[in-house]
Amino acid sequence: MPFIDSRVSVKTTQEQRIELKERLGQAIALIPGKSESWLMIDLADEQEMYFRGEGQEPTAFIAVNIYGDPNPGAFYKLTAEMTKIYGEVLGITPDHIYVKYSTTHDWGWNGGNF
Repeated sequence: MPFIDSRVSVKTTQEQRIELKERLGQAIALIPGKSESWLMIDLADEQEMYFRGEGQEPTAFIAVNIYGDPNPGAFYKLTAEMTKIYGEVLGITPDHIYVKYSTTHDWGWNGGNF
């Protein structure tokens, strides 16, 4: 049950959103036990974002929420892959991307909790 909340300062095309969705769907498998079949993604573009006091450079904030126990080694690999994806698809440089991970044991779905 991963959820990726993606906020970027740039405008995206439908083709870019589809490519992000597909590539993030593949990348989530870097976390053991996670797959695209349970992945939910929010792709918000044209966000007014400031980094280091500046707002001109393309910027991204990506929050990854995971059900279960933390896996820092897998998170490291996922950060590297997502940084690559956002660079290739949207032209956002790695030094303008923050990635935040949150894990929980309390996750609801389909009218109940796991």
